[in-house]
Amino acid sequence: MTTDINGQALAVFIFFFVLVTVMGFVASRWRKPETLAHIDEWGLGGRNFGTWITWFLVGGDFYTAYTVIAVPALVYTVGAYGFFALPYTIVVYPFVFMVMPVLWKRAKGFGYVTAADVVHGQYGSRGLELAVAATGVIATMPYIALQLVGMTAVLKALGLHGELPLAIAFIVLALYTYSAGLRAPALIAFVKDIMIYIVVIAAVALIPSKLGGYANVFASADAAFQAKGSGNLLLGGNQYVAYATLALGSALAAFMYPHTLTGIFASNSGKTIRKNAIMLPAYTLLLGLLALLGYMGHAANLKLDSANDVVPTLFKTLFSGWFSGFAFAAIAIGALVPAAVMSIGAANLFTRNFWKAYVDPKVSDAGEAKVAKITSLVVKVGALLVIIFLPTQFALDLQLLGGIWILQTLPALVFGLYTNWFRAPALLAGWFVGFCGGTFLVWDAGWKPLHMISLGGEPFTVYTGLLALAANIAVAVVLNALLPAKVPARA
Repeated sequence: MTTDINGQALAVFIFFFVLVTVMGFVASRWRKPETLAHIDEWGLGGRNFGTWITWFLVGGDFYTAYTVIAVPALVYTVGAYGFFALPYTIVVYPFVFMVMPVLWKRAKGFGYVTAADVVHGQYGSRGLELAVAATGVIATMPYIALQLVGMTAVLKALGLHGELPLAIAFIVLALYTYSAGLRAPALIAFVKDIMIYIVVIAAVALIPSKLGGYANVFASADAAFQAKGSGNLLLGGNQYVAYATLALGSALAAFMYPHTLTGIFASNSGKTIRKNAIMLPAYTLLLGLLALLGYMGHAANLKLDSANDVVPTLFKTLFSGWFSGFAFAAIAIGALVPAAVMSIGAANLFTRNFWKAYVDPKVSDAGEAKVAKITSLVVKVGALLVIIFLPTQFALDLQLLGGIWILQTLPALVFGLYTNWFRAPALLAGWFVGFCGGTFLVWDAGWKPLHMISLGGEPFTVYTGLLALAANIAVAVVLNALLPAKVPARA
């Protein structure tokens, strides 16, 4: 630890951290479950969350601490390209409105807890179920680790260096998640999102006034990009295709992750999901305002060790100690909510599609809940160890691949909701080609998610995940047409 600690900021930070810790443990009594010794209650909150709880839970889970840190950092580094997250979070909600109520109805009707449950029920294939489950787990692990990156950034701004503060925060998170399951992040999400809204509204209203207005903010950012010879206030003509495909691919992948599907499965009706698809774009407005903080970093002439420090350093430099502490607490809590839901989503997958499928097919309801609780602890500890012992870039590279990997589960999960034409062997082959091909293309591009292609004219850049998905679907369609039908669809 160092001596650059602001006592006022640290006191406010600790107050809110203790507040949400108490709420996390109290959550086990919230909405009075008959028992938490059932995976439906522990892992899905009893499948009874209404519109507002779902709105805060999905929003709190979707817009993470790393989003608060990384999106402004990307805008600070590359400019307009960093705003790709805005169209992505606009495109995703029509997809949620149309597809997720159908998926929820299937899951509710057959008692499915995970995406892999849905796939197994549809195709009766343990191989395809395993592929979907394994993809969900390995795509989620680095996502949890990145929440720790976001939390590390604010702890560093508070003057708390070293691994001990981070370890304490995650141990506390692990304990109340073990105790209360999905109810804990659902309850804490109310506090987290209200705090984030206050912080962002205050930031976009007050910071420009301290920096000479928005005209000076944009002029300073433009001058900084020109001085370093990279980045732009507006997209260049050669960035349009890359920008659009990255937004589309990210949108299609977003609700394939186990944690976002956990929020969907926990809803009490398809109507609740449709209402949320209409209301959730409010978070997109918040995200756009957050992204502007990247430009403000240039206007404030910040000296940064890492672009990830731009938001914490802005608050530390321009606001009083108590408000900085409030903002840092909001970001840190913004790491706890998604990390909890992600670990629950991964734990549900392990319990239902590994443990029950291969180790103990006759496991009781209470046994399922116990395995899920223990797995959620193991997942958090694993993410913590990754951040402590491996370079942060490792988690970033894995997260980049995770988006491409999880996108390859879309055909198996979504196509079966609308047609019984596809069969498991063809979908499994398509998943294999998309998964391995996407990984190779990212490696071939130097661990970048974009790939240059040419169709006879000028080459253009495309999101690798969409290329892999196109190959995935093409292989599935061709093989499905060639293979004889043997097993009728089950559900």
